[in-house]
Amino acid sequence: MNFELFDPTSEFTVREGNLPHWYQAGVTYFVTFRTEDSVPVELADSWYRRRFEWLTRHGMDSQANWKAFLRQLPEGLQREFDRTFTAEFMEYLDRGYGSCVLKRPELARIVGDSLQHFDNQRYHLGDFVVMPNHVHLLVCLLGGTEIEAQCYSWKKFTAGKINRVLGSSGRFWQEESFDHLVRSPEQFEFLKRYIADNPIKAGLQLGEFLYYQGK
Repeated sequence: MNFELFDPTSEFTVREGNLPHWYQAGVTYFVTFRTEDSVPVELADSWYRRRFEWLTRHGMDSQANWKAFLRQLPEGLQREFDRTFTAEFMEYLDRGYGSCVLKRPELARIVGDSLQHFDNQRYHLGDFVVMPNHVHLLVCLLGGTEIEAQCYSWKKFTAGKINRVLGSSGRFWQEESFDHLVRSPEQFEFLKRYIADNPIKAGLQLGEFLYYQGK
């Protein structure tokens, strides 16, 4: 299956708001979303504060459109941001904070089934891994599917089913998701390896994660 990559010469949009997102029909995203308790509040607050300070130093005047602002910075600064903040937050997730209920195979399967449900209808699903407290996936959008709305749909549906199994209520997933446009074949292959290696890096045993390879 061919996964289309972001083309800056083709039409795309940046949707503003509390969580602005870049959108281009038919392109591939690397997406991460995490459970509400996956990172301690104090650690997350410190990370968000340092992120805001870094962006402000580089000229951002409104936190509401920070993703749109970041994409306007020179490529070198964007790479610095990823090295400093994105990689750091992914490392937090692999520390195994929180209740890590997605270690339970029946709960991980709820997430996996939801991701696969609209495969080849709303999107082409690439590789994914359901970790104990977060999810990574590659997905290529089809038609008018938008990444923000699709992430919301996945999280809303799976949260409801998982909460019913747990006999709990309230927010299961953190509101903010990480979504990155994949811009090169090399980056695409790197992210496939990252997904496959994530359970090994986190020291998980078979049965403590769900790994899927897209067709």
